[in-house]
Amino acid sequence: MVPHYTYIMKEKMKKYGIIGYPLAQSASPAFFNRKFADEGIEAQYIPFEIESTDELPHILEEHPELQGFNVTIPHKIAIMQHLEGMSDSAKAINAVNVVKVMRDTDGKAHLWGYNSDVIGFTRSIQPLLKEHHKKALVLGTGGASKAIVYALQHLGIECQYVSRKASD
Repeated sequence: MVPHYTYIMKEKMKKYGIIGYPLAQSASPAFFNRKFADEGIEAQYIPFEIESTDELPHILEEHPELQGFNVTIPHKIAIMQHLEGMSDSAKAINAVNVVKVMRDTDGKAHLWGYNSDVIGFTRSIQPLLKEHHKKALVLGTGGASKAIVYALQHLGIECQYVSRKASD
């Protein structure tokens, strides 16, 4: 269960973001800033290009309005050392791609990690499944494939990985 922390915003715009390295290819800032504008949400989505998650405390200190952030390559595993807790799926997959930032009354940041690949995949595939879908062949053994296997197994589907490398 996610602990609850109360933090009062002092008329500042909420901020969200993404951490990763490199981030030049990321479409997330443009997508989310456009979505916020289109929906009249007073928020900003900021790219935080960091080579190491050790830079995270500095970001949290400089951006007290930061409500949460996405995590991309190469930090999906390294971010876990900075978290107070994780969802069950993030623990099982051993990868975090979404972090919720909660602040206590002293302004101290408390971080909770999730893996949104599981819910995204489950919601997209579940309406398509039929009674005869009992097995799945999963191409690749990376982080996204681990999330897919986790989701499929929770839907009662047996999975087998296929990889181009014998060692994976």
